[in-house]
Amino acid sequence: MEWRDEGLIIGVRRHGEQSAIVEAMTRAHGRHLGLVRGGRSARFGPTLQPGNSIGLVWRARLDEHLGAYAVEPLSLRAGRLMASALALAGLNYLAQLIRVLPERDPHEGVYETLSLIADALDDSALAPALVARFETQILAECGFRLDLSRCAATGATEGLAYVSPRSGRAVSAEAGAPWRDRLLPLPAFLREGARVEARPSAGEIADGFRLTGFFLARDLFGPNNAPLPDSRAAFLSAAAKTQEL
Repeated sequence: MEWRDEGLIIGVRRHGEQSAIVEAMTRAHGRHLGLVRGGRSARFGPTLQPGNSIGLVWRARLDEHLGAYAVEPLSLRAGRLMASALALAGLNYLAQLIRVLPERDPHEGVYETLSLIADALDDSALAPALVARFETQILAECGFRLDLSRCAATGATEGLAYVSPRSGRAVSAEAGAPWRDRLLPLPAFLREGARVEARPSAGEIADGFRLTGFFLARDLFGPNNAPLPDSRAAFLSAAAKTQEL
């Protein structure tokens, strides 16, 4: 069996003396692993790094086998990202978040968003907002889509200010005022149609991660009796430090 694709590396681990097992989020084949023979050699060192985008040819005798990768570099951004504590923390967290998706289950939209985020992970003004939005995308891919497009009470699309923790639906400032202490703040950058390049304030970022964290903990990790990943806290800590500079 053989296929060709492109992917973004989210993990590399040693296999034997010279080879490596590469874990990549691919465009058409989901999160997929493969063996790179000689992957620990100097030839492959700059290419087989988390955060890099690579061209892939996967070959195996049977579909259920690990298989072997032939790789070629497409976008070698890892060298730049390694110079940023924020980017390194982000790569670690994104890899753990993607691993909630079943292996080899196609999610082309996730691949596209991940590539966009990887290009901006060392941008302290942009990366936190992109990661928070990615969390809502992962929730949706797993069947827990938040409805942030219109007010659950009135149907209005303007003035959305809260999210109901019960339903995951947006609520307008007017409709939610009597229950605002029970609702989660909805920052503008997470609303439907918000610009991808939006650069929210530190307070909006905190509200965004409070919102996504609630639903990640309740709907995605909680049912498996798992806490939110430590790498999430590490990323938030790194993001907070950039706000202090």
